[in-house]
Amino acid sequence: MDLLNTLVDKGLRRELPTRDEALAVLATSDDDLLDVVTAAGKVRRHWFGRRVKLNYLVNLKSGLCPEDCSYCSQRLGSKAEILKYTWLKPDEASEAAAAGLAGGAKRVCLVASGRGPTDRDVDRVSETIKAIKDQNEGVEVCACLGLLSDGQAERLRGAGADAYNHNLNTSEATYGQITKTHTYADRVDTVQKAHAAGLSACSGLIAGMGESDEDLVDVVYSLRELDPDSVPVNFLIPFEGTPLAKEWNLTPQRCLRILAMVRFVCPDVEVRIAGGREVHLRTMQPLALHLANSIFLGDYLTSEGQAGKADLEMIADAGFEVEGADQVTLPKHRADAAGAGCGSHDGGGCGPCGSSAEATDPAEVPEARTDLVAVRRRGAGTDLAPNA
Repeated sequence: MDLLNTLVDKGLRRELPTRDEALAVLATSDDDLLDVVTAAGKVRRHWFGRRVKLNYLVNLKSGLCPEDCSYCSQRLGSKAEILKYTWLKPDEASEAAAAGLAGGAKRVCLVASGRGPTDRDVDRVSETIKAIKDQNEGVEVCACLGLLSDGQAERLRGAGADAYNHNLNTSEATYGQITKTHTYADRVDTVQKAHAAGLSACSGLIAGMGESDEDLVDVVYSLRELDPDSVPVNFLIPFEGTPLAKEWNLTPQRCLRILAMVRFVCPDVEVRIAGGREVHLRTMQPLALHLANSIFLGDYLTSEGQAGKADLEMIADAGFEVEGADQVTLPKHRADAAGAGCGSHDGGGCGPCGSSAEATDPAEVPEARTDLVAVRRRGAGTDLAPNA
């Protein structure tokens, strides 16, 4: 296929595809799906070999968020029966992180619900970063605390944070349909603050919120312009009790096409399969490793993932290897400039976002797999052992 040959050539040169080319990837048929995966896989292997970076989430503070992000199980007014707890103490967070690191993760992503941190919150997280780094030499730490005020990114950097995550989630044109309590511009500003402070910026998207192909391309092109080191791709987890509990727009094939498009637009960036991979990719997860070079190990913020042992077996069975702590994630030209990428949120439940749902034959509407949506009941904030 001429389109795929062109996209491979551009990916190897770090050249931006045209919007029409990106849209064409999303419009390919299931008959061409393996060709798309093969082509994007060439770009992935050129920049990242067969390495898979493992990241581990620690939810420092769960639920009770004042923001109304309609994709999130922790949102204002959420009726999702998730774990709710206030800030973990530094030693509790460090203990939770240790489980993921023992499982092979090289990066810990510290996440807290809320609009953004107070200065006292920054102090708390700084103590947690120190506790984790004191006990785990060489570990990378990413913070994800919401919207940053002036000077907070610098303070986190001074405390030892390596990266900061703040996702754009969807296109600027449709952002107001999923969140009213802050703006798309607020999110862009926080990513820019992280960049300016010398933190490795991590910013991604959530697919499956009823968005159009144009919305997906818009947000990925916006991400390329922001130039994060890491782009997490979340697939909406439709939690009961959230506005999009009935929104099931994704098939495994659709997810693979989205990941391929992201890889072609962001060829030399850490592309991470984040929340929702077990729910929507299901048995096709190994194919997704040919497109993304990073995953989360074990559970997410408020939902359970597949067993950490199963993650490691999947990586080995697919012919990939876990990236070691002594290996640099990013290609040299990016690593020299910044460092490595970072964390992500759950893609958890939301209300209609975007101008239209994926064009699908009514007979091919994806089945709602509510049986695969499991609320996290172990690990941080509980007395049960974590999944790692």
